Amino acid sequence: MNKLARFLIKNLPLVLFFPLVLMFLMQGCKQDSAQWRGENRNGIYDEINLLETWPNEGPELVWFAEGIGKGYASPAVASDKLFVNGEIDSISHLFAYDLKGNLLWKTPNGPEFMGSGFSSTYPGARSTPTVRGNLVYTTSGMGRIACIESSTGSEKWAVDLIKDLDGTNNYFGYSESVIVDEKNVYCNPGGDKINMAALDRKTGEVVWTTEALKDTFSYCSPILVTLPERKVIITTSRHNLFAVDTKNGELLGSYKLEGYEYDGEHCNSPVYEDGYIYFIANDDKGRGAVKLEISPDGKNIKEIWSNDKIRNNFHGYVLVEDKLFTTVQGNWLKVLAPQNGTVTDSIKVANGSIIFADNKFICYGTNGSVNLIDYNQGKLKVSGKLEIDKGSGQHFSHPVIADGIMYIRHGDALTAYKIN
Repeated sequence: MNKLARFLIKNLPLVLFFPLVLMFLMQGCKQDSAQWRGENRNGIYDEINLLETWPNEGPELVWFAEGIGKGYASPAVASDKLFVNGEIDSISHLFAYDLKGNLLWKTPNGPEFMGSGFSSTYPGARSTPTVRGNLVYTTSGMGRIACIESSTGSEKWAVDLIKDLDGTNNYFGYSESVIVDEKNVYCNPGGDKINMAALDRKTGEVVWTTEALKDTFSYCSPILVTLPERKVIITTSRHNLFAVDTKNGELLGSYKLEGYEYDGEHCNSPVYEDGYIYFIANDDKGRGAVKLEISPDGKNIKEIWSNDKIRNNFHGYVLVEDKLFTTVQGNWLKVLAPQNGTVTDSIKVANGSIIFADNKFICYGTNGSVNLIDYNQGKLKVSGKLEIDKGSGQHFSHPVIADGIMYIRHGDALTAYKIN
């Protein structure tokens, strides 16, 4: 009998116990995370066994909560908590709920955007909180980023994009849902000197700043992309789509967005896959939907195709099987071919926010109707409908799915529906 065999026999209890310890440690190290439009910010949720059809009255309402104030910010669900931004008496708050709808805590985050003139008709919270581990990063419409402890609601640090980073607010307020990696929080103050910045996610200290293109920020939430040669942030400003290096903020490639309208139509987050960027704007004289190729080092971005008939303000789009799906005015869900951007299919649904899970699209229309669209063997079919009758104001939020529950925010109300 060799030494290894004798060791295993002598230490059999330890040998059997070690994998359990390792599994426990791995689970303990696992970080909870949640952010804007799902795990990869692309509107796709990793859910299975969802209902194939909905009852005539819609899926079961599990719970609803009121009192989160004005706004359009979607919630973020991580582990056993839900976080959502809202407004109370013109002050931004981060709310934490358990998954039964009980309020755990709420933490103020400075003045919320209430607007003036035309923009005052769209007051309240804009951005979705970003959760990483035991910390939640939240941004007010007036540009205050706060790092909040998820278990207690205690503020760890805060940075004001205008006062601390010389940022410039836009006509409809800061709407960016900040993106966070293992080290930094990346944000867009929008100033001439500090256009973008990286902050240490544990302390809020400035890691780097860049003037980028010196272009005023739009209302886009950026995406984080690992290219073959570097990790980059891809986002939009008032007139451009561009990439910067996460290490130092170096400006890389850029693409001119034609036909900018002053009230701001560059709200959607780009979508990236296999060396290509997809983006849709809503400018009357712009390029509409575009497919762009980005080089392995991020320094070159060139147009592959555009379709100026496909326009979308802030409702998002989803890339499935290399096809681009989006809702458009006139109440259609359109399907664009990956080769040239032509429309290959469409189905009548209310124009609004779109997400995808378990081979199904969910579209939350600006008229308050929610459509479930089955996507089976390349065919679209409406297989469920729901009317959102709680809350008030515009139906602008994006739905969120977590563990078979669909969450929809409508103004002051947050609703949870069982869809599995």
